[in-house]
Amino acid sequence: MNTAPAGTTGPDFVSFQVRDLAASADFYERLVGLTRLPASNPQAVVFSTGGAAGATAFAVRVPFPGVDLDAAGQLGAGIGVWFHQPDAAALHARLVGAGVPIVQEPFESPFGTTFSFRDPDGYVVTVHSKA
Repeated sequence: MNTAPAGTTGPDFVSFQVRDLAASADFYERLVGLTRLPASNPQAVVFSTGGAAGATAFAVRVPFPGVDLDAAGQLGAGIGVWFHQPDAAALHARLVGAGVPIVQEPFESPFGTTFSFRDPDGYVVTVHSKA
């Protein structure tokens, strides 16, 4: 018998715990092209991901108490986070030009032009061009 409460819809917010909040916020704003929202929490930088009413679904934040990122091994291993960018090729070129490690070079997939990069903390993010 299922006793879970009805109405759960799945993930509606993702945040990466990072070593240097300012550097990660700059990376996602300046290089990846996300729009930073006004600061409401000194422990996090939240970005608009577009969509309905300027949906906010992504942030970088300082680690939760008791979390030692340096002892965690490969951050984000086993989790896939995807960002939509209609001009994935231009984003790829910008990241390559900035020396960002590319984990998977662009290829055509059912999701359009698709590639993956590694952020400053080692999280792998996949970008796709088709909505």
